[in-house]
Amino acid sequence: MSLLWLASTLSFLTLGTLQAGAFDNSRSDNLAVYWGQNSYGATHLSDSANWQHNIGYYCQDDTIDAIPIAFLNVFSSTGGYPSINIANICNTDDSGVFPGTSLSKCQFLASDIEYCQSRGKIVTLSLGGATGAASFSSAAQATAFGDTIWNLFLGGSSDIRPFGDAVLDGIDLDIEGGSTTYFDSFVNRIRELADGSGKKYYITAAPQCPYPDAYLGTVLNAVAFDAVYVQFYNNWCGLQNFNNQWAWDFESWDTWAKTVAVNPDVKIYIGAPASSTAAGSGYVDASTLANIALETRDDYSSFGGVMLWDASQAYANNRFDAQIKEALKDDTCSVPSSSASSTRSSTSTSRASTSSTSTRTSSSPTSTSRSSTSSSPTSTSRSSTSSSPTSTSRSSTSRTTSRSSTSRASSPTSRSTTTVTRTSTTTVRSSTTSRSTSRSASTSRATSTSRATSTSRTRSTSRTTSTSRATSTSRATSTSRISTSTSRPATSTTSSARPTSTSGACSGIAAWSTNKTVCRLPRPLKGVGYNGIFLQYVGGDQVSYNGHRWTAKWWSYNDVPGGVAGVWTDNGLC
Repeated sequence: MSLLWLASTLSFLTLGTLQAGAFDNSRSDNLAVYWGQNSYGATHLSDSANWQHNIGYYCQDDTIDAIPIAFLNVFSSTGGYPSINIANICNTDDSGVFPGTSLSKCQFLASDIEYCQSRGKIVTLSLGGATGAASFSSAAQATAFGDTIWNLFLGGSSDIRPFGDAVLDGIDLDIEGGSTTYFDSFVNRIRELADGSGKKYYITAAPQCPYPDAYLGTVLNAVAFDAVYVQFYNNWCGLQNFNNQWAWDFESWDTWAKTVAVNPDVKIYIGAPASSTAAGSGYVDASTLANIALETRDDYSSFGGVMLWDASQAYANNRFDAQIKEALKDDTCSVPSSSASSTRSSTSTSRASTSSTSTRTSSSPTSTSRSSTSSSPTSTSRSSTSSSPTSTSRSSTSRTTSRSSTSRASSPTSRSTTTVTRTSTTTVRSSTTSRSTSRSASTSRATSTSRATSTSRTRSTSRTTSTSRATSTSRATSTSRISTSTSRPATSTTSSARPTSTSGACSGIAAWSTNKTVCRLPRPLKGVGYNGIFLQYVGGDQVSYNGHRWTAKWWSYNDVPGGVAGVWTDNGLC
C-alpha cells in the first residue's frame, strides 16, 4: 500500500504518526524550497489549477528537506503583534484575524505542518521578504520580539497560536530592507530559549549574493546560523554568470563560512529560481543548475544543497524540485580517467602462500526578489579507476586479491576530493597447478597452485610466477610511480559483432539492460554533457546476455556485451 494512496484516504494527522528519517543539516544534498507566496499564481492568473496548494501537498515524497513559510512580513502591527501573509492560503482578508490583532488565523495548517515534520522535513518561519522592512529600536525590543516569536510559533505557549498546536522548527531571516541593528539580540534570544527546550531548532538566513549582504552582513557575522540560503538571482552574481569568475562569488561565501561565521559548521546553499517566471534574472534549466551544484559541491566543503523559490513555481515547471533533488543525491560514482583532468592513485595487492608483492602510488547592486501580499494569487519574485573487476583465484595453496582506489584533484584549482571504488570479486577454483609471475628489482620466486594467471609490473623487479587458465586485463595508470598492471583471462572471448538478441538469461543473474542505473556522473563527460546521463554498469557487475554470463571490466554506458567497445568479459555459457 503506497504512502501516496494513504495520503489520499487518511488525514494528515493520522499520517503524522508515520515517522520518516530526521532532517540532517550536515548533509550536502539537502533541498530547501520556500512556500507561502504563490509565486506561480502571481504570474499565471488564469492557471488557478497550478496555484499554490496547502503545505502538506508538497510533503508527499522525499524531495524537499526544508520548507521556510513565507512570510511574517510585519513585525509589529495591531496590538503590538506581528502579521503574517500566506497569499492564497491564509491572509487577513480571507482567513480572519485574532481579536485585537492583525494576525491571520491559520490553525487549519497545523495538521499539514505536522504531517511534513513526520516525513522528516523541517518547517520554519521566514521573516521579512522584499516588502517586509522591519527594525528594532533597542536590544531590549529585539529580545522581547524573540519571546513573542517563540510563544506564537515555536516552543512557547500563548492563547494566540496562528498555526495552532504545530511547533515550527526554527526561523529564517530574509531581510531585504530597513535596519538590522539589534537583530543579533533577537537571534540570540531565540537560541537561548531553544537551548533549554530539548528540541532542535534551526536558524537560517537568505542574503542576496553580493558579499557581504547589504542588510544581513553584520548579523551573519555576529550570531550563529545553521544554514545560509544565498540568493544567486536578481543580481549580477547570479547563476546566469556562473562562468564569469568576476561575478560568481560562491567562494566568498565559502570563505566566510570557514573563517568568519560564528558556527564553523554552517552550510551554504545555492539559491535559485524554480522557473523563468520566479525571478527577474538568474534562472537556469535543471540540467545546468545540477551541473553547477555538483561542481560547487566538489570544490567547496561548506556546500549544503540548493534552495528554490518557490514550491508553486517548481511544481508547475515539470517538478523542477524533483529534478534538482535527484541530481543532488549522494549516489555519485567516479569520473572516468579519459574525461577528467586529475591525479590518480591505485593500489594493488597480490598474495600467495609463499610470497607477496604490493605496490602503491600517492599519487553589488541588489534587487529585491521576494514580496508578500494579501491577494489570492499573490506572490513575488524573488573516478573512476581504470582497473578491471577484482579477481580472486583459490586453490589449496594460493589466493589473489586486488583492489583499487582513486584520489582526485581538480586540475584548475588546488582543491581535491577523494573517492574510493572497490571492485567486485569473482572466484575460480581448481585442483591443477599453475604459475604466476611478477617482476621487481630483487629476485625472489614463488610457485603456487591456482588456475588464474595475473601479471603485474612495477619499477622494482621481483618475480613470482603462477599459471592459470583464465586471464583478465586490468590497467591502472598514475602520474607518479606505477605505470601499469595487467592481467588477462585466457578463456575470455570478445566478438567484434554486436549481438542482436538478449534471450537465454542465466538463472539468478540479471539480463543486460539499457535501463540499469548504478551511479551518477559527478561532472559532465567530455563531449557528452550531464543531461541526466548515468553510468549503467561498473567494473565487476555481472549480467546475462545471449545465454552467456558477462563481467564488466570497468564502467560502461550503453555498451553491449560482446560489442566493439570490449568492456565485457565473456565468462562462457550459463
